[in-house]
Amino acid sequence: MEDFAERVLDVVERIPPGKVMSYGDVAEFLGAGGPRQVGRVMATQGGGVPWWRVLRADGSVVPELHERAFAEYAKEGTPLKGSKVDMHTARWEGDLHTGFP
Repeated sequence: MEDFAERVLDVVERIPPGKVMSYGDVAEFLGAGGPRQVGRVMATQGGGVPWWRVLRADGSVVPELHERAFAEYAKEGTPLKGSKVDMHTARWEGDLHTGFP
């Protein structure tokens, strides 16, 4: 599990400002785990990375983190749709050939 956690955190650190990935996107990118496993890593070890760049697939944020996350989105210019992130515009897919841009 520790290797998986390190890989998750590495991906999160590389998401550019103003872009986001869902928990499922991160798992799919890694080819391992699933949204719940990524969410668990973020909940227990994600405080040192830009955690606000990983959210639910519908663009919503965990309610307890909403205010802090939206302050970060405002700083970074993350595209929004009402009270959610505009996943169509803000989603980052990375470079699947090299692993990262």
